[in-house]
This record gives sequence, structure tokens and C-alpha cells, in this order.
Amino acid sequence: MRTSSLANPLLSITLGILMVHCGRKGDPIPKPRAAAQAMDVHLEGLRRIAMVLPSADIKGDALVGVEIVRVLYLPLGVSRPTPEEVFSRGEVVLERRRPDLPGPNQPLVIDLKALQKPQGWLVVVAVRLGNVPGRPSEVLPWVDPAL
Repeated sequence: MRTSSLANPLLSITLGILMVHCGRKGDPIPKPRAAAQAMDVHLEGLRRIAMVLPSADIKGDALVGVEIVRVLYLPLGVSRPTPEEVFSRGEVVLERRRPDLPGPNQPLVIDLKALQKPQGWLVVVAVRLGNVPGRPSEVLPWVDPAL
């Protein structure tokens, strides 16, 4: 059986250096992203929604990675729903994606002339990279387009 041609002290130093440089550099699983704060939204007339994209997540950290703004619709019911009810039971009626979105704390106006839905409720949600939805905005009334 043949032994290594390197002297034992040199072999141990080389192996020690290799083990130090081949160690883990960090956790391979990224930390989950926190949801974005709710956007400040209001109606401009009957068919336009004006909003300001959030600049922080729910933990108060700076917000990066907003990829999509979604408008959700829920038909008119017996009472005014909460934002969470519209978000969980409503349907997505409009999406706006990057690169057509402004930066954090920047205004955005979405025109809903093409939305042909009966009376109901709307909320707007900012979705972060990785499909992490933020908190829904306040509930906005949607008036029948036939009026």
C-alpha cells in the first residue's frame, strides 16, 4: 500500500485550509418576506382608483420587491365586507406588473372603465416577489357601470 508523498505536516495544513474555505457561506433557504403594508387608496370619480404604493412592510422595514398590484372585486352583499373578506372571497379583476409600476411611496392611478361587473366592493393589494400578498387596502364601493 502506498502512502501520500506529502509530508504529514504539509498535508494537514492543506486539508485545514481547504476545510475552512469550503464551509457554508450562509443559509441556503432565504428568510420569508414580510407582507407589504396596506396601500392608501381612494376613488377619483367613478372609474379610477388612485393609490400610493407602500414603502414599508408590516414589520416597518423598507419595502423592496413589489412585483404586482392586484385589484379584487366582491359582489354586493347584505353588509359592507371587511378588507380581508374581499381579499379571501373576491376575484382578481385587474393586475398591473413591473415594469409598469412606480417605486415605493409613488402615486399610481388605475382606470377601470373596462370592468363590467355589477355593484360590489373593491380592494387593492401589493404583491411582493415570491407571490407574497400584502395587506388589503380599505374597501372601496364599485358602482354598476350601467349607471
